[in-house]
Amino acid sequence: MMIRPAELASIKAGTIDLAFRRWARPRVVVGTRMRTSVGVIEVTSVEQVSVSSLRADDARRAGAASLAALKQGLAARPEDPAWRIGVAYAGPDPREALRSAVPTADELATILARLDRLDASSASGAWTRETLDLIDLNPTVRAPDLAAQVGRETPDFKKDVRKLKELGLTESLAIGYLLSPRGEAVVDAGLPEPRLRTPREQGTQLPRSIGAPATRALREAGVTTLEQVAAYSTEELAAMHGVGPIAIARLREALAEL
Repeated sequence: MMIRPAELASIKAGTIDLAFRRWARPRVVVGTRMRTSVGVIEVTSVEQVSVSSLRADDARRAGAASLAALKQGLAARPEDPAWRIGVAYAGPDPREALRSAVPTADELATILARLDRLDASSASGAWTRETLDLIDLNPTVRAPDLAAQVGRETPDFKKDVRKLKELGLTESLAIGYLLSPRGEAVVDAGLPEPRLRTPREQGTQLPRSIGAPATRALREAGVTTLEQVAAYSTEELAAMHGVGPIAIARLREALAEL
């Protein structure tokens, strides 16, 4: 179930608690939990409804501009039933805490053994260390560009990176990836001596909810962390091509939370 970034932020804030979809059959059930860029979103109800029965309160709770706008959004695929889905913020993604937890010696041994098993079960051969090293040396680079560097197809490469993410070793950004502190510890443990590298970024990452165009514009201006955003006025941010009102609002919300 895809949810737009602005809607995710509103679900987290509690101002949206409904979603409407046209599906031939329900794609979620009560209790389904979805890991998103803002944390875990839980499905609290699933109910088939007629579009004619919808009211203005439904539109407000779904974040639609009006009842007419909500109905217009459901106009596509009229042959499929309409579904009212209750949604609620269920807390931070548990992988966030895992990513920030630097492993102990015993935990490191367990992680390395898990990486060995992933390598052994792969039809394309050992890939885990190569991928971690690639991300470490090429942070925030597009997945297709990373895949091309190691001669792999993008879908397969992204599928494998998701396996590393499940272990808390990588973080997905609007553009590319970063190693988590946990992933950095794993990479560093495999180095015979400190590598000559560009220093890893320090600070809070730009929120994914601002979107790729805004992320790209900020990085082109040398802004790679949320702390750096604080030095810019709203007018200066708006002057960057790709940084629109929604992205600015998401940045300000993230700064307020920080």
